[in-house]
Amino acid sequence: MRVRFERVTKRFGSHVAADAIDLEIDAGECLVLVGPSGCGKTTVLRLLAGLESADAGRIRIGDRVVNDVPPAERDVAMVFQNYALYPHFSVFDNIAFPLRTRSVARVEIESRVIAAARRLGLDDLLERKPGQLSGGQQQRVALARALVRSPAVYLMDEPLSNLDAQLRRQMRTDLKSLQQELKTTMVYVTHDQAEAMTLGSRVAIMQRGRIVQTGPPLELYRNPSHRFVATFLGSPAMNIVAETPSIDLGVRPEDVELSRTPLGDGWREARVVVVEPMGNETIATVELDGMRVVARGGAEPIARAGDKVWMRFVRERVMYFDRVTGDRVKGATATTQNAVEDTEHN
Repeated sequence: MRVRFERVTKRFGSHVAADAIDLEIDAGECLVLVGPSGCGKTTVLRLLAGLESADAGRIRIGDRVVNDVPPAERDVAMVFQNYALYPHFSVFDNIAFPLRTRSVARVEIESRVIAAARRLGLDDLLERKPGQLSGGQQQRVALARALVRSPAVYLMDEPLSNLDAQLRRQMRTDLKSLQQELKTTMVYVTHDQAEAMTLGSRVAIMQRGRIVQTGPPLELYRNPSHRFVATFLGSPAMNIVAETPSIDLGVRPEDVELSRTPLGDGWREARVVVVEPMGNETIATVELDGMRVVARGGAEPIARAGDKVWMRFVRERVMYFDRVTGDRVKGATATTQNAVEDTEHN
C-alpha cells in the first residue's frame, strides 16, 4: 500500500518535531527513516500510526486520507523497541492477541499463528513464556505478532536496538529477507546507519524535523546533497579536512591514502596518532599540521602510532560543501580547486 505525507507538520509546544514533511513511499517498498536522536523520525512514524495527530498537512495510506482515522482502523502493524510482550501469555497467545481482539475465528487464528511462527523459526517455542526466551527470540515473537495481521503497512520503531551486535546483524538479514518475501510496505526508524544502509530500498535522512535527502542508500553515500548527509553516513565518518571562508572540503576515510614513502605529487608528510586493526581492515588516525585525518586501509597496518607516513587524498573523490548552508557544491571551481591545492602544499 502506498503511503504519502503531504506537508505534514507536528509541534510540541514551541518545538517543531516534523516540519512540513513531504514524503512518498511506494507500495511494497522498505523506507528507512534515519537520523540522530531528537530529529523527528519517531514522530513521523507515530503520525502514520495515528498515535500523534498532525497540526498541518495530510497523511494518506493508499487513496485514503487518514488524519482523522483512529489507529485501529489504519491497517498498520507496529513493532516497538521494547517488544511489548505480555509476560503471562505464551508465545502462541502473544502472537494470536491482535487476531483475538478482532474476533477472528479460532481455526483461522491457529493457522495464521503457526504459519507466522514457522516463518520466524518459533515453531518449538509456542508454549513458552517471554521470560523463558532470549532477546532475539522475544524480538521474533514481536515480529510474528505484527506479521500475523497481514497489514497494509508495517511500522518498525528501532526494533533491534536492545539486541547485541551479532544478533542485530542476524536480525537485519532476517528482516530484509522477510520484507522482500512479503512485499509489504515497511517504514523503519533507526539511528543506526548500518541498519539504514542494509535494510532500506530507500533511505530518508532527517535533521531537526526535516528530511534533508531521500534516495537509495549507496546513492546517498556516494552523492550526498548536504554536508550533514555526507558526515552522518559512513563509519568512520567523512573527514572535514579544510576550510576556506566559503567552502568546506570533505573526504571519506577510504579516499585517504597512506604510504611509508612519498610516491609523487600531492603526498604530504604526516604522523600516525592511533592505529586500530579491525581484522579485515585498518583504521588509522594521522596528524597533519595540527589537523587530524582518519584513513581506512587494508588488513595489514603500514605503520604504528608515532611513525612518520605520507598521505594524500584521492583528488577526484573530494567533496565540496558550502560552509554556511552545508549544501553540496558540485564540481571544483577555480577557487575551491585552489583551496585543495593550498591544503595539499601549504
